[in-house]
Amino acid sequence: MKKNMLITGAILGLLAVILGAFGAHGLKESLTPEALNSFETGVRYQMYHALLMLLAAASFSLPEKALKALFYLLLSGILLFSGSIYLLTTKSLTGIDISAVAWVTPIGGALLIAGWALLVLNFIKFTK
Repeated sequence: MKKNMLITGAILGLLAVILGAFGAHGLKESLTPEALNSFETGVRYQMYHALLMLLAAASFSLPEKALKALFYLLLSGILLFSGSIYLLTTKSLTGIDISAVAWVTPIGGALLIAGWALLVLNFIKFTK
């Protein structure tokens, strides 16, 4: 699981840098300031959680079950939260309209929160 987390975290971090550069340079003239700001929020949260995935795999002594749960919470949270933001903010360019399922964005956020809560609970166990 650690290897999968390291590889996935690195790929998600790489994609966050690419998407951030694309947003700053390629989308600057095409999106409204509000849409660009939302796009950047998606990139920022993707990077935060890619780094958390790398840190968790490389440093934390989490039980395998917790590590696996964290992996899936973070991955699905990033896909739903950041992914939906990317699609929602670029719908004028891509023609992809996911407005009807925009409710997946807060579900993705809740999954990211659950990942952090899982860490808190496991860290509390460490101190006992």
